[in-house]
Amino acid sequence: MSALGWLMAANATLWIGLGLYAAFLARTQKRLETRLRQWENDHD
Repeated sequence: MSALGWLMAANATLWIGLGLYAAFLARTQKRLETRLRQWENDHD
């Protein structure tokens, strides 16, 4: 594989990794919002 091929593969891997990390953060944020809403309802 040429240097350009390796560079493109690394670039694709980086963006896939960033996308997966962003999805993980979004899922965690949604869970935390749900827990906070439940906690607020229980303590009102």
